[in-house]
Amino acid sequence: MTTQPILRIRGLHKRFGENHVLRGIDLDVMPGDRIAVLGASGSGKSTFLRCLNFMEIPSDGEITLEGEVLGRARPGGARDYPEGALAAVRQRIGMVFQQFNLFPHMTTLGNVTEGLRIVQGKDKATAEARAMQELTRVGLAEKAQEYPARLSGGQKQRVAIARALALDPQLMLFDEPTSALDPELVGEVLGVIRSLAEEGRTMLLVTHEVGFAYHVANRVIFMADGIIQEEGPPDQVLKAPQNPRTQAFLARHKQFEF
Repeated sequence: MTTQPILRIRGLHKRFGENHVLRGIDLDVMPGDRIAVLGASGSGKSTFLRCLNFMEIPSDGEITLEGEVLGRARPGGARDYPEGALAAVRQRIGMVFQQFNLFPHMTTLGNVTEGLRIVQGKDKATAEARAMQELTRVGLAEKAQEYPARLSGGQKQRVAIARALALDPQLMLFDEPTSALDPELVGEVLGVIRSLAEEGRTMLLVTHEVGFAYHVANRVIFMADGIIQEEGPPDQVLKAPQNPRTQAFLARHKQFEF
């Protein structure tokens, strides 16, 4: 098994005008890592994930994917990221958002095949066969011909997961995938994510489901003020946090059991 990170992040910054959201993040993501990202609203968690698949362009820093430094260096330390190259990166780093972002005029099957046909250029039959594999994986094969309006929120999110998986990414990013769901639908989505973790899939998961993070993640990072304040295995970070910011955050999230 390789000892090289699948993703290496060094000195990652993101500014929106005067708002300095990410203030220098360093992180190595190893193959098979299941990293839970915790933090209060406004700590930079979602921006961090969006920078990793270039939905947001980093203001500074370096991201290396399987030994390849992404983007082109320019004077002053920042990097240029040509859109054509980023499209290829987004196939390798899949992302599931808080909102499902499904096409309402397409069936479940159509939503999952769209990227396979447009981005990867697969023919209709090949794309549909691949899409059905992933819909079966998330327990929605029987909903292939349904439109999003006829699906529950949990089913929509599972379709979004299938859509990301269909492109066979090396790394999956989940940005609070249950935050838009009614409480009774959260479990079905977390169940799919847990099964992916058990398969050994590499993932970063921004979540407020602290108990789920404890049971599924092999590493936990706690963010505040745009930096990683604490990092380590779940038993260390969630049961015996050292950083006062982590301690204060967890004190507000006592509705979970280990």
